[in-house]
Order: sequence, then structure tokens, then C-alpha cells
Amino acid sequence: MNDEKFYKKEPNDKIWWVDDPETIGEYKFTFDKKKIYNLYADYPHNMKPDEVKTFDEENNKWAEYFSDRK
Repeated sequence: MNDEKFYKKEPNDKIWWVDDPETIGEYKFTFDKKKIYNLYADYPHNMKPDEVKTFDEENNKWAEYFSDRK
């Protein structure tokens, strides 16, 4: 993937969202532009505790939506 497929919702966010035209209905994100998480498949069990904390702070609506997973 090249950098133009990564974007931030807010300039100060730590999370980069991945714009992947080959997939529909998937929400992918990364912290380092190397390891890419799939929101539905990986949150929160395949993430480090500090990544979950950062994700929750920046995406409180998703954190609330998936609150039963914790």
C-alpha cells in the first residue's frame, strides 16, 4: 500500500484509516502504516491494550458499539 491510501479523520489522531477500494464494508486502520487491523475482526482481542485505549479515545462511537466485546 502507498501513503495516499492512509488518512486521518482528525489531524492530531494517532490512528490512520485505510482506504482500500478492493474491499467493501470493511473498516481497516493502522497505528504505524504497517500492521493493518480490520475493525470487525480484530477489535479489541487482536490489539495491544494501549492500542485499544487509543482507539477508544479517538473513536468513542465504535467503542460504545463494541462495548460487549470487552
